[in-house]
Amino acid sequence: MSNLLPSGRAYVLRNLPSPGLQGLGLAVFVLLLLLTCVPGARAHEFKVGDLEIEHPWSRATPPGAKVAGGYFTVINKGSTADRLLSISSDVSDKAELHEMGVKDGVMTMRPVSGGLEIPAGGKVALKPGAYHLMFTGLKRQPKQGEKFPAILTFEKAGSVTVEFAVEGMGETGEMDMDHAD
Repeated sequence: MSNLLPSGRAYVLRNLPSPGLQGLGLAVFVLLLLLTCVPGARAHEFKVGDLEIEHPWSRATPPGAKVAGGYFTVINKGSTADRLLSISSDVSDKAELHEMGVKDGVMTMRPVSGGLEIPAGGKVALKPGAYHLMFTGLKRQPKQGEKFPAILTFEKAGSVTVEFAVEGMGETGEMDMDHAD
């Protein structure tokens, strides 16, 4: 019986498909399919208390720029409201929460005083053209592909260190944020 096993193995191995381009193509297809099935596979998230901070990101800045924006979504899974009170980062001298809006047909931007409320069971998106962070007095230029840390301080949940992913200058952050909407 042991004499039959080697020839049986040889028959099976001869009739297996060769792992050529078709096999490689199938492997790549399966990998891409798996990545698209996992929501937020490329995003990064942070948690403090009942709050989840999704995909903090910023844009690369041109040489000499003194300011950069910061964006993310905060989800409050708790039963009481919380408030984003302050932001600090070693990438800049100062970090502030700002609000953009249109008043009488003119785009305005102003600092938010008293913090930003995150409603119980709700979420707030900091994004271009709306609430956002301003990192002023940049100490270095954020470059595409790198990350920089910042500390977000909330009234009830406390402080959490997050990492801002630096995207390209023209990016909107929407590619990684689709799952948050």
